[in-house]
Amino acid sequence: MNCEEALPLMHEYLDGSMDGAEAAELKRHLLQCPDCNRIFRELEMTDALVKSTPRIVAPSDLTDRIMKSLPVRPKRDSWLSWVKRHPAISVASVFLFVMLGSFLSMWSQDQELTVKGNNLDQLVIEDGTVYLPKGHRVEGNLMVRGGDVQIDGDLDGNLVVVDGKYHTASTANISGKIYSINQAAEWLVYQVKEILAPAAQ
Repeated sequence: MNCEEALPLMHEYLDGSMDGAEAAELKRHLLQCPDCNRIFRELEMTDALVKSTPRIVAPSDLTDRIMKSLPVRPKRDSWLSWVKRHPAISVASVFLFVMLGSFLSMWSQDQELTVKGNNLDQLVIEDGTVYLPKGHRVEGNLMVRGGDVQIDGDLDGNLVVVDGKYHTASTANISGKIYSINQAAEWLVYQVKEILAPAAQ
């Protein structure tokens, strides 16, 4: 038996779970190996010390006493109590949510060609495309929704194309900006800007 095999057997011997043949072999090794003998004596003393220590039994109500002494965590308010404390914000949030829902549903349903602006008599509409011919002029913003736009003439304002495409010829002259809006979120942002623009002026 070597020292590595002896160490686990020492624990078994002290626990009393070793048979006679292994115990005799361990004793022979301990007589021949002073290092293992010293370790065995230390383990034996530790085992005796643990067994001689009086056993402490916790009172049966110890857990309850500890739990009662802990500070009570305040209950979190439910969302209903928050709504009661902030009625104006709650109503505004519901209103915005409903408006956004109706706006998004209208976006997907509205596929009809719509043209808004001044001097609409200068425009030609054919097969879902709005044309501003060369030599014609529209003053102010032009918005086309649900169709394409071909600009060959002059536009003194912004061009807004919603859910469509635009094309400009080399003869075209657009004095404002061009907005191409193909998603509901972009349309919403554009509408908010249009509402806020007069207030900022």
